[in-house]
Parts: sequence; C-alpha cells; structure tokens
Amino acid sequence: MSKNDSIGKTLLVAFALCIVCSVVVSTAAVMLKPAQEANKTLDRKRNILAAAGMLEEGASIEAQFAQIQTRVVDLRSGRFTDAVDPASYEPVKAAKDPSRSMNLSQQEDIAGIGRREDYALVYLVESASGDWDKVILPVRGYGLWSTLYGFIALESDANTVAGLGFYEHGETPGLGGEVDNPRWKSQWPGKQVYRDGEVEIALAKGSVNADSPDSRWRVDGLSGATLTSRGVTQLVQFWLGEQGYEPFLNNLKAGEA
Repeated sequence: MSKNDSIGKTLLVAFALCIVCSVVVSTAAVMLKPAQEANKTLDRKRNILAAAGMLEEGASIEAQFAQIQTRVVDLRSGRFTDAVDPASYEPVKAAKDPSRSMNLSQQEDIAGIGRREDYALVYLVESASGDWDKVILPVRGYGLWSTLYGFIALESDANTVAGLGFYEHGETPGLGGEVDNPRWKSQWPGKQVYRDGEVEIALAKGSVNADSPDSRWRVDGLSGATLTSRGVTQLVQFWLGEQGYEPFLNNLKAGEA
C-alpha cells in the first residue's frame, strides 16, 4: 500500500467522522429544542412571579402562574390589543424591526435601547373578585457593561411598587451585579413611582435617608456602581414614563385599557 493511499484513507475516515458527528449534534439540537423552549418559558414565569413577590419555592410554577393573565398592549395607544399572539410574540426581537417598532431620539432614549417595540406583553394578577390586583411589566435598559432585562410589578393603584427583579445582565459581580442581592431588591416593595404626575422613582446617591421627604421615591444606590445605578434609574423611568407604560397604566386605572 502506497503512502498516498494511506493518507487518502485517513482523510476519508476523518471526513466521514465529521459528517457523523454533525448529524448527531444537529439531531440532538432539534430533539432538545422543545425541552429548551419549555424550560425557557418556565424560567420566565418563575421570574415574573418572583418580581411580584408571589413565588413559593417548592410549589408548581405552572400552578402559581395560573392566576396571572398574559395580555398584549399597544404602547402607542396604551390599550389592550389582539394584534399579535402573546404565545409567540417576542418584544425584544420586534424592537429590532423598523416595521414593528419606533426609533427613539437621543433625548427619549434614556434607557439606551435604541428602538421601542409597538406592542408589549404585560402580566395581570387577578384578584378573587375578578379585578386586577397587580400588573407586572417587562423592563430593560443599559447599565455599565450590558443590557439588564427584568420585571417590575406594581400594585392595583399602578403607583406602588410590589417588586423588581432582573433575570439577565452582565454587570460586574459585587458591584453592579448587586442588583441580584435579595437585600437590595427588598427595598423596592412599597416605593412610589409617580409624584405630581411625573416619574420620580430613582436610585439614591448612597443610602436613602429615611427622614428625607423624597424617601418614598428612592432606593439605595449600588455601592461602587454609579453607572449601573444610573442605568437602573433610567430604565425604570423610561418604561414607566410616557414612551413606555404610563399611557397604559393611566388607562388601566381608569378602566379604559
């Protein structure tokens, strides 16, 4: 057997092995996709429940989420709509499509998202009487190193915060990453969003002075993470402001959503 024949056979075996491995990996990816999507959906529901302070560890996520209704809101009118299917709609993806989103001016884009989708998903917690008890709103915006994705929950007055949580970000552990600290998150419930019709809630520079007249609208800043603190303030103010959910919240309170 010649040297060339040996090299040719080696290359043929290597090529065949590559093909087999590619087929195995592709098949596994296709077969695992439904399970991955199911886990992604379950994790989203878990984060929604956690933001609203409704998560019970050890209990079924699906059972807990049964009291939450997913609705689509047209952010341009602030009203519910059936224009898109909430089960398949992806707001962040829609925000990248000029035909399904609006460009934000530099002055408007305090959250650093570039474009804002036309339709948003919101989550309503139903009370025993059939009215809504809480509303949970997706929020996102740029911090120091990354875009932070999370949820903010409001009580039935659409002004009192029930909770805030982020489920994805790339901020510095121990600094901006303290947005995940349960102690810091525990400060949000009970805070007020609006004052005299304007979004007033913000992170303080340092710790909140409990005796300050502004304390109802302030949460402790993140120590050593000025830019992340500013990013959190701006993303919350954007999404609860005129370009975000404020028109919807006004309609919801008035029973006109």
